[in-house]
Amino acid sequence: MRLRLGGVRRAVVVAPHPDDEVIGAAGLIGALRARGCEVRVIVVSDGAASHPGSRSWPKARLVAARRRESLCAMRRLSITSSKVRFLGLPDGALTVHGKECRRKLRQALVQMEADVIVAPALSDAHPDHQEVAAALAVRRGRARRLSYQVWPPRHRRGARTQTLVAPGGAARKRSLIRVHRTQLGVITDDPSGFVIAPHELALFARPIECFREERP
Repeated sequence: MRLRLGGVRRAVVVAPHPDDEVIGAAGLIGALRARGCEVRVIVVSDGAASHPGSRSWPKARLVAARRRESLCAMRRLSITSSKVRFLGLPDGALTVHGKECRRKLRQALVQMEADVIVAPALSDAHPDHQEVAAALAVRRGRARRLSYQVWPPRHRRGARTQTLVAPGGAARKRSLIRVHRTQLGVITDDPSGFVIAPHELALFARPIECFREERP
């Protein structure tokens, strides 16, 4: 089923980490902006846990770089920095900070008055994604809710699944993901650090995005 965007004026995309917004919804963001919709982005965690063993990229440098990467990718999608909000919660520890996560998300969303909220699915395999999804699942409001899955990187199919062809196709989406250089191998002094593998990049850059309509 094709994703319906009629009637959407204001959308909020919630990303557990800097880069999830483009992996999960770059095509949707582009499609909404092309229709003249206002799009805001909330990045929940600081992204500091991707390379904890790097000496050349200590926490402060990595957090700053990951914020710049998100802002750069969003500018390419016509989202100004004033429309991106970083909550700064500890990467990899959102389950420990669940109450604070729910409180900060609730405060941010009340201020943004969205028609549709786009966020991770409860079925996502990453604990931080699950915590964000759970925080939004208990939220009451009239905003339509769509969910996306990042981990594992595969299409979700089901009765409530809706699809959207990303403007610019796979090449466009791949270029946006590649803005996040810290996650693609530029940090070389942490053997245990996270790197998006080539096959994962290919799956993340697929030209068809899948969303599930979440019921209240």
